[in-house]
Amino acid sequence: MPPASFRGSQRCVRQLEKPGYGPHHVRPDIDCLTFPGQPAQPRDEETALSDAAPQTPIVIYTSAMCPYCVSAKNFLKSKGLSWSEIRIDTDPAERERMMARTRRISVPQIFVGDVHVGGFDDMMALHRAGKFEPLLNGEGA
Repeated sequence: MPPASFRGSQRCVRQLEKPGYGPHHVRPDIDCLTFPGQPAQPRDEETALSDAAPQTPIVIYTSAMCPYCVSAKNFLKSKGLSWSEIRIDTDPAERERMMARTRRISVPQIFVGDVHVGGFDDMMALHRAGKFEPLLNGEGA
């Protein structure tokens, strides 16, 4: 049971231990609602991501001031997924590489393996159609 001062709080205090994690981070191995002085609780077998399940690597081209980039990363966090982020605003060579790969100039540009998903709206359309999760498992779009 959490201390009385923390009851009903939805703030995740684990973020304080990991620089770079925002207030809405999700780690598949840790419950978000942990409290100071208490050990982190591993999730039960039903909610933990299976280590045996194949997961295709995700790459996202982003920039710092892009709200759609933040939304895309928050969606992936909510699914317990990890990704590699390539910042095009800090590396002009990566911007050129992204434009050559996608023939687009906007961010985010999301790849699952070698498959170009597109931007945030494209990823969400795939998700709503039930095609994003199979793509993550290597089944194609």
